[in-house]
Amino acid sequence: MTAAIVELQQQVACLLQHPGGVRFAGASQVLDAAAADREIDQDVQALQPDRVDREEDGMWRRAVRWLVDDRRVAVIFVGRLLMAIVGGLDLHRRQITFDYLDTESGEVRGGRVVPADREHLRLWLHRFDGREAAFAVEACTGWRFVVDELERAGAVVHLAEPADTAALRGRKRRAKTDRVDARHLRELVLAARVPESWIPPAHVSEARTRIRLYKALVDERSGWLQRTHAVLFHHGAPAAPRLARKQARARLDLSQLPLAAQAVVEVALRSVDRINDELAPMRLELTRLARAQPGCHALQAHYGIGPLTSLAIWAELGDCRRFSSSADAVRHTGLDITVHSSDSKRGRGHLARQGPGLLRWALFEAAVCAARPASPDHDYYLTVRARLGHQRAVLSVARKLTRWCHHTLRALGEEALAAA
Repeated sequence: MTAAIVELQQQVACLLQHPGGVRFAGASQVLDAAAADREIDQDVQALQPDRVDREEDGMWRRAVRWLVDDRRVAVIFVGRLLMAIVGGLDLHRRQITFDYLDTESGEVRGGRVVPADREHLRLWLHRFDGREAAFAVEACTGWRFVVDELERAGAVVHLAEPADTAALRGRKRRAKTDRVDARHLRELVLAARVPESWIPPAHVSEARTRIRLYKALVDERSGWLQRTHAVLFHHGAPAAPRLARKQARARLDLSQLPLAAQAVVEVALRSVDRINDELAPMRLELTRLARAQPGCHALQAHYGIGPLTSLAIWAELGDCRRFSSSADAVRHTGLDITVHSSDSKRGRGHLARQGPGLLRWALFEAAVCAARPASPDHDYYLTVRARLGHQRAVLSVARKLTRWCHHTLRALGEEALAAA
């Protein structure tokens, strides 16, 4: 980040007291509302500082942007002046609390949108028609329709990562209300410090929803099978493997079980059959999508990654250009090792697990294939297994596979996220 951009970022704090203008880095004058009426092209030529001529092309024309750890972060400036409306939205199932600043009048307004649904939010956003606005929204349940409506209204949307947003509030105990949370988001937008989360395109979000549903059904089926095996073992019945298949149930004798245990097993097996009927067409659809999507097709070139796991990795990893390195991609998965150390004291490391669970599942399933002699990572797997055991060896391969996936998707560029 250049010194000019740092200077510009520092000037943002002054807008809380003097929202009518902002001094650009390298410029000699302060812009006010009257100066904002000039033509954008004239202002750009007059105010663009020589020190940042080599910055990203066009950043002074529409939005001041800079690269922070190779992540594109859009902030609240348009061409030459602060956006007219800057605010934060705190989402809840029953209401949406808002807090926004009108930078032209300096007025701060707050309130609630009740009920919290698409129709009422759209009506509320009509008050900003014809005005440029920037809003921050936490990436919690319900963010999808809020982001859609904000983008439909022409606003710049910042999707804030919840944990990092809370950390920026500080550890000191203060009053916490919905209005305070909305104001905190608004202040982060003003200071250009919103911890940005990636907003996936609609087709990526849809694929993510479908593959998560598939995994949820698989987990539900596993739960019913585990319950069945537990009941059989509890009553001393012989082990019956592969009960997910109807052919394997021919050897299952329920006559020796109590009536209550028989009822549990019968309900569990019927539930397994129902889930299998749901999974069959879903698996065909997801496989077709994975084979048609360029990013998924490229990921399947790596040993152990099939159609379903490639779709899960592609949908959850997203745009890899937002990661500055493959190490950041590993941190995104939650497969990185977290340690706590001070001076000569160091606690035992553990998996961070701060990331999409579906992504970790897909990478682990693909990494298990390294135990096969045909795998190109087989020697690496054997070396790590000799020191640390099978489980940790597979996790090491999964981290290595994450790096390869990162480089593969990043090399594809825009094509990686193309719709199938």
